Amino acid sequence: MGTFFLVLFGCGAAVVSNVTGAFGHHGVAIAFGLIVMVLIYAVGNISGAHFNPAVTLGFLMARRIPARDVFVYLPSQFLGAVAASVVLRLAFPEQANIGATLPAGTPGQAFIIEVVLSAFLMFIILNVSSGHMEKGIMAGVAVGGAVALCALVGGPLTGASMNPARSLGPALFSPGLEHLWIYLVAPCVGTALASPSCRFIQQGECCTVQSELEKKG
Repeated sequence: MGTFFLVLFGCGAAVVSNVTGAFGHHGVAIAFGLIVMVLIYAVGNISGAHFNPAVTLGFLMARRIPARDVFVYLPSQFLGAVAASVVLRLAFPEQANIGATLPAGTPGQAFIIEVVLSAFLMFIILNVSSGHMEKGIMAGVAVGGAVALCALVGGPLTGASMNPARSLGPALFSPGLEHLWIYLVAPCVGTALASPSCRFIQQGECCTVQSELEKKG
């Protein structure tokens, strides 16, 4: 449900902006940040707010979740994204693009940008989800703000996906799949690169969640 609403409102804002001109680039970026923020507070206590396959893999690399959880999260995330894309396609049949991410420059440039944006997002997520309680209370604001910031800066260049599910769903119902590989691979590379920085900064606190799971057996 989390990924469904993320794609529905985030990509939906992009489609509505194309149709009416009401939002513009800045409005779409804010919409993505807001939907991530409210979803974290709404269902974060249930699922850990896993709406992004790359973030889930980043948590796995950081030893913050057990490997078995990945086999539950990833199918759910992709299913939610595809379901939301179906709704958008039915609602806007005249729109060729329903929020698919496309590079404005070369594929290599887009790949690098998506890696950097995803690494930054995962860096924020890992650091605000460990340590002192006050950081946990504001985690939704921090992560939503990071998503909006990345969308503001990277949106015009790559669409600022940072999320394979968010890119795959709309791409299946929009023309052109030749660049989809960028948005499936680059975010996962970026989030994998973030865990060493968390370990360096947070020291023992970075992997406390997984350590406690291992102790419980």
